[in-house]
Amino acid sequence: MSSLFARHALLPDGWHDDVLVEWDDSGAITAVTAGAEQGGSAAARFVIPGMVNLHSHSFQRALAGMTEKAGEGQDSFWTWRDLMYRFARHITPQHMEAIAAQLYIECLRHGYTSVCEFHYIQRDPNGEMYVPRPAETAHRVIAGARTAGIGITMLPVLYTHSGFGELPLKAEQLRFRTDARDVARIIDALECERSAQVEVGVAPHSLRAASIGEIWRVLDAMPQGRPVHIHIAEQQAEVDQSLAYSGRRPVRYLLDEIRVDQRWCLVHATHLEADEIAGIASSGAVVGICPTTEANLGDGLFPLTQFMQAGGRFGIGSDSHVSQSPVEELRWLEYGQRLVHQRRNISVDGSERNVGDYLWQRALEGGAQASGRPVGQLAAGKRADLLVLDDDHPNLYGIERADALGAFIFSGNDNLVRHVMCGGQWVVRDGRHAEQEAVAQRFKETVAELRRF
Repeated sequence: MSSLFARHALLPDGWHDDVLVEWDDSGAITAVTAGAEQGGSAAARFVIPGMVNLHSHSFQRALAGMTEKAGEGQDSFWTWRDLMYRFARHITPQHMEAIAAQLYIECLRHGYTSVCEFHYIQRDPNGEMYVPRPAETAHRVIAGARTAGIGITMLPVLYTHSGFGELPLKAEQLRFRTDARDVARIIDALECERSAQVEVGVAPHSLRAASIGEIWRVLDAMPQGRPVHIHIAEQQAEVDQSLAYSGRRPVRYLLDEIRVDQRWCLVHATHLEADEIAGIASSGAVVGICPTTEANLGDGLFPLTQFMQAGGRFGIGSDSHVSQSPVEELRWLEYGQRLVHQRRNISVDGSERNVGDYLWQRALEGGAQASGRPVGQLAAGKRADLLVLDDDHPNLYGIERADALGAFIFSGNDNLVRHVMCGGQWVVRDGRHAEQEAVAQRFKETVAELRRF
């Protein structure tokens, strides 16, 4: 049995003082006691649950910063996607593992302790499934997560078409090609990976890339209770295409045709009307918001205020990994709403008036639900995933607990995460990961190879 004593700890119902957190050798929290004595336990001042990154395309970490040059015409999500396709053509399974390990260490160092990997490069560069392991690339990404020590929900992607109306895939999309039977094979091959640190769900890529019939076939074949993620309504052009094909906007189309429930995470859901907001909220699904990527790609702003008023659930993700920091995602989320509504302190409700506390707690709840894993709380039965903040940093030094998360999120760009525990193991100490240098070297070699193309 191991333990940590926190002068101030963020529990599910808010901050508490003198909290003893205990966990067992499996990495599960066995007890959380407020008003405790320190005894012989190690001590920290501010301890909070690690954040869940509910949307990741790990390979895109190697592309970050390389697409910020204007083309001859007007740049958009769609021109960025063409560049990403060309980049993805040359990535090997070995590259994927190296990139994933680097990304996940960066995520851990900044406060993510779980990730949901929306994984869609399934085939080799010729469009053939890997032999003898059909889930070769997914195994490699999980290996990267294991090296880093982060918890992962692997989401093999259903990607059958290039557009609404079951349009055939383009040549540059053949590495992504899967039908319901392919996805079932991949999930079956990944069952051996499942553990306290690894879950396996599924992700229909989008209504553009997966027909309603194929989605139903995948859902019927899935084990009960597994998470289901989908890109939805990210771009206005996607909404227009859905209207032209089905007469319905993407979220309305999905809600009408599929039984969306708490297993589901609707990633982006950027462009919504009132009935769609109400429909998502009443379904119990989580919306996955990725503010830095949505800003980078010019997607638009999610209607957070209306969604909160409807009782909707949300979490955050780093998606294309132009940032690996939950602080930056949450800051962008709040600041975007301030700009839209021209007022301050948007993300609060009747019971929580501190913006930082509201954002961290709500994103934890939504992210944990989307991951399908027992994470996101300092509570018995949950994974021992926690952050110790750097209370010696000027931004946190001497601060009261009520202001700690506000300062953490809104007071600058220094990384205020000192130590990180994931699954009962200290994976980051004094801001550094034990494998940081070796993994960074492999990443550098990988990027150098990919940039030759």
